[in-house]
Amino acid sequence: MSTLGKLQKIELRYVWSTESGHFTPWLARPENIELLSTAIGIDLEVEAQEKNVGPFRADILCKDTTMDSWVLIENQLERTDHTHLGQLLTYAAGLSAVTIVWVAETFTEEHRATLDWLNEITDERFNFFGLEIELWRIGDSPVAPKFNIVSKPNDWTKTVSDAAKRIESGDLSETKQLQQEYWAELKKHLAESKSKLRSQKPLPQHWTNFAIGRSHFHLAAVQNTREKRIGVLLVLTGANAKAHFKLLIADKAMIEQVANTKFEWRELPDKKESHIVLQLEDADPTNKTDWVRQHKWLKDTLDLYQQVFASRIKALDVESNMQETDLPEANQV
Repeated sequence: MSTLGKLQKIELRYVWSTESGHFTPWLARPENIELLSTAIGIDLEVEAQEKNVGPFRADILCKDTTMDSWVLIENQLERTDHTHLGQLLTYAAGLSAVTIVWVAETFTEEHRATLDWLNEITDERFNFFGLEIELWRIGDSPVAPKFNIVSKPNDWTKTVSDAAKRIESGDLSETKQLQQEYWAELKKHLAESKSKLRSQKPLPQHWTNFAIGRSHFHLAAVQNTREKRIGVLLVLTGANAKAHFKLLIADKAMIEQVANTKFEWRELPDKKESHIVLQLEDADPTNKTDWVRQHKWLKDTLDLYQQVFASRIKALDVESNMQETDLPEANQV
């Protein structure tokens, strides 16, 4: 029988002497922010470190590439304190929509309870995560980081609560209720099939978004009850959407050969967005008995898009420096 190694916990200060000079730059590296992305289930892209956001200053400023929304990360190499909690509340008060991630060595029970309470009383525009970070190694192996979630939003509870309020007020039609249920079942199917796809919260709308690893690009699953069809789109947004589209369509033959299918290439010259589309006809989203087939097709097609487009998108020659005008100002996110 092989001898098993023994896990040894390492002090954070052994690896990172300071937060701003050592830990923050380490976390901002792509391979490390990916660890955090995996832990919280949000696809993150770093925009800036130690950056002023309106009148505030964030340790790390990121974009949620699924929702194209802001994520602020606040770091501590020790036990959580009221000073950092106050900063987080100031961010939330000054921005109209934001996800806040508080990373610390240890969370006190009162600070964990406070984040749980904030997630309970705020609507879907605000999300609060609390994560403890640990360092471990076996024998002389390299030190390995581990993120443990101590508080996170309860997306299902929030979504159902918001929907219930809208139903009571007469704002949510039967069609909207069906749309939300459809996406909730798709999310459940993805989880049961151990899919790595990261979707947004199920909402009462005809689409739901998925990250593909870069800002201004995302996947969208769509349903059309009138035309009785469903589809998947690669959506290109931002100032360079048309230039990105032309770079991709120039490689159309190779892309479609790798995918073993033909896409519908929609430049949409009169609109800001461009789309690359696949559709499944004879798929009625109102027919619940057919949802298993439809959701399997959506998963398989979304996986295909990830395989074919993700690396190409990351390799596109786009401007990497975010302009000051692109940063969120208070009450403008």
